[in-house]
Amino acid sequence: MAAALSLIPELEVLQRGSHVRRVETLQRVTSLFLHGAGTFREEHVELFDDVFGLLIEEIEIKARAELSTRLAPIANAPMKLLRVLANDDDIAVAGPVLKLAPRLQDVDLIDVAKTKGQEHLKAISSRAALGEAVTDVLVGRGDRDVARRVANNRSARISNEAFTHLVKRAADDGVLAEKVGLRPDIPPPLFRELLSRATAVVQKRLLALATPEVRAEIRQVLARVARDVGARVGPRDYGAAQRLVLSLSRAGRMNEAALADFCSEGKYEEAVVGLAALAKVPISVVDRLIGGDRPDPVLVLCKAAGLGWPTVKGIFLACPDGKGDSTRGLDQSFANYGRLSATTAQRVVRFWQVPQGEQSASAKNQKA
Repeated sequence: MAAALSLIPELEVLQRGSHVRRVETLQRVTSLFLHGAGTFREEHVELFDDVFGLLIEEIEIKARAELSTRLAPIANAPMKLLRVLANDDDIAVAGPVLKLAPRLQDVDLIDVAKTKGQEHLKAISSRAALGEAVTDVLVGRGDRDVARRVANNRSARISNEAFTHLVKRAADDGVLAEKVGLRPDIPPPLFRELLSRATAVVQKRLLALATPEVRAEIRQVLARVARDVGARVGPRDYGAAQRLVLSLSRAGRMNEAALADFCSEGKYEEAVVGLAALAKVPISVVDRLIGGDRPDPVLVLCKAAGLGWPTVKGIFLACPDGKGDSTRGLDQSFANYGRLSATTAQRVVRFWQVPQGEQSASAKNQKA
């Protein structure tokens, strides 16, 4: 009972102490609790809880925030005090306990998440070991930053319903799409939906950041999505890309730099049409060669167009079938590109530049 008795002198301040003395007393009581917290029984903690509750009634935000910061990590911090601090409207007071206090239960966090503002939700979303009931509320009420924090919190458990909500929101948020896509616990059907909705740039970043096992799965999903989309909508529509490239050509600006920009921005159709313009071959030829299994024909096209390796690499990285995802494959392509002469490439490309109808007529004439 020594700990309990040591509080008696401090209790007198509650009756007739000034504001300054109450703050000083709060600091002393806090230090006293922290010093002995590891040895206190629960009844001692409850006594401190009552004293804290009386002391913080009339003190300013700065003192409450300091109290919150000091008590937040303590395993047996007074429970009633934690709830009061967690529900404080000022995030400087509520934030530390919402992020760190291990004694706060899911029910406490849900109550705050349902009633307070976005800053409180952000603090909760950074906690370790969040339960599904909590993340359901965070994802449902939270803004973009809250959703990203939840998705990035690997210790947070996320329900199928919350994952579904995150995947829908990720369609307009590339950063969120990356964070959700890299979670090992995302259900496979929702993972496939996420990839199908993601932009080419996000797909590439997911491939670059994923583990080898996940990378292989992403490629399989993208290939399946590509087949499904191809079956539904048929060949790619290059109409808009053609108009853009034609406009750039007329202005004298359809050059290697423009092609590199298309690639870096994930504009696949524009990259295909741009390469066709620079290599002076039909768009259908470039579409077929880039969609093929081997990189060599693409290297020939690029060499004939006089492109530098950074641009060639950008074209591979822009391919939706994963041509640029293997470091070893890119290294091999780089070596082959260096060995390939412009003369040889141009000789091959001349054959591709001849329309198929003229090729057939030429072959018939040769046989005759």
